[in-house]
Amino acid sequence: MSAQLFTAAERPDLWERAYEQIVGVWPKYNEQGDVLGQHWSRLDQDFADTQLVLYDEEADTALAHGHTIPCRWDGTVEGLRGIDDVMSGAVRLFDEGGEPNTLSALAIEIPPAHQGGGLARTMIGGMRDIAARRGFGSLIAPLRPTWKERYPLTPIERYAAWTREDGLPFDPWIRLHVRLGAELLAPVPRSLHITGTVAEWEEWVELPLPESGTYVFPRGLAPLEVDREADLCEYWEPNVWVRHRIG
Repeated sequence: MSAQLFTAAERPDLWERAYEQIVGVWPKYNEQGDVLGQHWSRLDQDFADTQLVLYDEEADTALAHGHTIPCRWDGTVEGLRGIDDVMSGAVRLFDEGGEPNTLSALAIEIPPAHQGGGLARTMIGGMRDIAARRGFGSLIAPLRPTWKERYPLTPIERYAAWTREDGLPFDPWIRLHVRLGAELLAPVPRSLHITGTVAEWEEWVELPLPESGTYVFPRGLAPLEVDREADLCEYWEPNVWVRHRIG
């Protein structure tokens, strides 16, 4: 494989081309987001030097996208809220001309056809390299646990604490980060906020929502609250914070 990592600033041509090839990664509902949706386009515009693309130029194929953003973190568990908070805070810091001290991962996107081949390790390594080049002491990441969708009713605080017989985390995505040296910091029950109308959510999850109440739905990590009278559905996706020390 002739794949190489580039930032969007280094190879904007490959970054743009990758948008046509990296599809089918997220469920429809997860492509929404009250805060992430508002600011996501700014990653390309204002933070191009911290966005990664893994590209196989011989095959002319994008293998993965990696999204990160420089932010400020006080180094405490209490200072970590959710992915919405880190995104809005980082954008505000940029607009005010502030100095970041930490790199936060936001997402790694690997198409289904290329999953399971170790590319996630490459992307995490690329993110660590960006943090090192910027002189940051930490890469933090609000992980979306791979198998949490199998246990949507289990609180994230309990799920994140599950381990295998060998003592490693039960969840494969958390486990990979721990194997790469990450430190588990804290689960966050309310990290990513997604609201929409009943019709919008029925389209996103391809499931009728015939009455008000609490629903589990395909690929959801937590329940969805539906209020048909207000025509409002509300979902809070949990994450688990980890820290990779740099240097």
